Amino acid sequence: MPKKYSPISLDKIKTCSLRRRKSKVRLDSMGASFSRGSFNEFLASLPDVLAAKNFRQIADSIIKARRRGRPVILAMGAHPIKVGLSPIIINLMEHGVITAVAMNGACIVHDFELSLIGHTSEDVDTELCKGSFGMAEETGRGINEAINKGVSQGNGIGKAVGDCILNGKFPYKKMSILAHASRLDVPATVHVALGTDIIHMHPQANGASIGEGSMRDFRLFTSVIADLKGGVYINLGSAVMMPEVFLKALTVARNLGHSAKDFTTVNMDFIQHYRGRENVLRRPVLSGGSSYALTGHHEIMFPLLAAAVMEKIGTKAQRHKGTKKNS
Repeated sequence: MPKKYSPISLDKIKTCSLRRRKSKVRLDSMGASFSRGSFNEFLASLPDVLAAKNFRQIADSIIKARRRGRPVILAMGAHPIKVGLSPIIINLMEHGVITAVAMNGACIVHDFELSLIGHTSEDVDTELCKGSFGMAEETGRGINEAINKGVSQGNGIGKAVGDCILNGKFPYKKMSILAHASRLDVPATVHVALGTDIIHMHPQANGASIGEGSMRDFRLFTSVIADLKGGVYINLGSAVMMPEVFLKALTVARNLGHSAKDFTTVNMDFIQHYRGRENVLRRPVLSGGSSYALTGHHEIMFPLLAAAVMEKIGTKAQRHKGTKKNS
């Protein structure tokens, strides 16, 4: 026979005082209605809880780092470029907020195409069915030749492509993160896996040059990471490549005796994936530091963060007007 149960009696429940109970939400953390004012007045009107609180802390960490002469490193996937963030990233570089940029291999494709022709990001579904995905002549030839030339001159991929755009006939070079990095002498590194990028499908691709160039960039990136103490590391839209590269670079820096700790890490993405969570947010700060996850659309979250930082340091962000001219 199954055991029979009767409804439990609540008569002897022990209660506590609401006044003495610890609460996570208080009146001083409430939001306020916003009608007009500065951007930071808008931020101040947000509730002082969860992501809104973290957002302000991230902006403050960036400002604190730069005022103390510490680095702010932006590592990124290609999606931020595809959703129009290049002008904002460039503006932050020009004003000394972003002190180094690290990219996956797809970034150079979109940076190059935007600079050359004013548009990028093909329809993969359509082009793949026709066997023409990634087969743009100018892109495949131009980037590979830039890498081959730059590496032969002793440069990494970031510098090679940046110099090519900066010194070449690129009508829209003002939209190039890599060209501005070369112009401003900001370290820009590119980290590739062979076979992951469309330029690897072209006959001009030289595995030795690509590998050597990316290896040089890894060592340059590691040098930047070795100086990260007191700084900020932002991973923007890279779920696999840059979190893995960051962890390896951090290991090398610490192995060589550099005090790469007590910094702030930020992971900005649509979804908080495993590698971003572990290799950006948790593992790197086990020996000291802070970490924050900002989840949301890059084209909204990053401009908001940039605006908060630029207003607090007293410089208005400049909007780079793109041209509608196409080739």
